Amino acid sequence: MAFSERESRASFLRTFVFGVEDSLVSTVGLLSGIAIAGVPQKAILVSGVVLVSVEAFSMAVGSFLSEQSAEEFLEKKEVSPSNSIANGLLMFVSYFCSGIIPLFPYALLPLGSAFWVSIVFSLAALFVLGVVRARISGLRQMKNAISMVVIGGIAIAVGIAAGMAATSVQSF
Repeated sequence: MAFSERESRASFLRTFVFGVEDSLVSTVGLLSGIAIAGVPQKAILVSGVVLVSVEAFSMAVGSFLSEQSAEEFLEKKEVSPSNSIANGLLMFVSYFCSGIIPLFPYALLPLGSAFWVSIVFSLAALFVLGVVRARISGLRQMKNAISMVVIGGIAIAVGIAAGMAATSVQSF
């Protein structure tokens, strides 16, 4: 019982959406949180590069292993890792490339501007991701785009709140 073409495409779509969304939200959440905490801009940039690099690799490995596990569960035997490798590579590329979006403003702009531009760019990228996901799936584009922005925006707010909490703890 090999994976059908539709199941493979669904798996790739799931991996792509997961990689892009997780990278945008976790990266902008971290960057915003530590910027709010008063960390110097160079340290924010270094932290972002480390986060995106480590997480892209970690997510790729996790995607490979989980895809391999699912395929072996369905087949009830060991299977060729080709689909799992493709999913892992897709996860790495989608996570790494998306992580650059919220990081880029911190490399080019003053800290105050970079903070807001990073958030706006990330929300805009989430909107585009929602449209793309809906278009591929044949669903309502605006509803999916807005949903992606709202859910991602909440996660970004958590990062900002954590940074504010860390700042208040630091002042004790």
